[in-house]
Amino acid sequence: MDGWRATRYSAWQATCDTLHAHTQVLGKLCVALAPPEPELLHAALRLTARGWETRPLPAPDRSGALLVALDLRRHEAVAEHSDGRSARVPLAPDRSVGEVTRELLAALGSLGGEVAINATPQEVPWEVALDRDEQHATYDAGQVEEYFAAATRAALVLEEFRAPYRGRSTAVNAWWGSFDLAVSLFTGEPAEPPSQDFIMRNAMDAQEVAVGWWPGDSRYDAPALYAYAHPAPDGFGGATLQPPQARWEDELGEFVLDWRDVGASEDPHGQAVRFLRSAFDHACEVCDWDDSLRASVAGSPPPIR
Repeated sequence: MDGWRATRYSAWQATCDTLHAHTQVLGKLCVALAPPEPELLHAALRLTARGWETRPLPAPDRSGALLVALDLRRHEAVAEHSDGRSARVPLAPDRSVGEVTRELLAALGSLGGEVAINATPQEVPWEVALDRDEQHATYDAGQVEEYFAAATRAALVLEEFRAPYRGRSTAVNAWWGSFDLAVSLFTGEPAEPPSQDFIMRNAMDAQEVAVGWWPGDSRYDAPALYAYAHPAPDGFGGATLQPPQARWEDELGEFVLDWRDVGASEDPHGQAVRFLRSAFDHACEVCDWDDSLRASVAGSPPPIR
């Protein structure tokens, strides 16, 4: 798998939603155990060479650190303690999210003390608690591996884009609510959140340009890169970006570049980076960002001299 294929969400929805639900368990553990950070960054996960992972989290019994991962190569949920102990829970066809969640929480309890999570899923159309979810029980290993190959390609694109930026930026975060990979670049200025619900008032309280990738969802059936600015002036979506296949999607409120168009180019990685830089350059111009921040994404000055 080269990672540039573009399977539509509807073609693997059952497995995608199950995997998404598994990531929510990891995210809930971060919320329960990690020290809170601005923009809810303590709740973010990471995409690594084995799959979705938490950062090291303080064990409830103060015995050290815990790390929890979804190993998408071996198809296991993994709980690890900093003292070397570990436990593994299989991810397999017909194993429900509820079953995996209960086993994983029990394993964590044996490693580092009992941890209670808010098991209500977030930012998804289903409502059954994660530890009681028997609905999501489809896990096609081949589809997961294809997704992981594409997500890995996207994460490398996002990392190259953000690397030279000289303002405050996030890592390449894996967000378990929206099931996307994302980077935010900040000016350092505050911003009014678009609403006062818990996520918006905390996650979008600063001026930023956000770029990312997701495998599609019920609103948009194709995997794609995206970009938006907050706050953005009227007419923000009227720009023409590069490459020519990039376009503004009104329903999403974002510029998008479909992954199939990325994969069809002669240089997919370069094409993807080009889109992100084009979107950032447009956002800086119309949102009146400092010219030095705008230039730094293009490597001026270079990160290392």
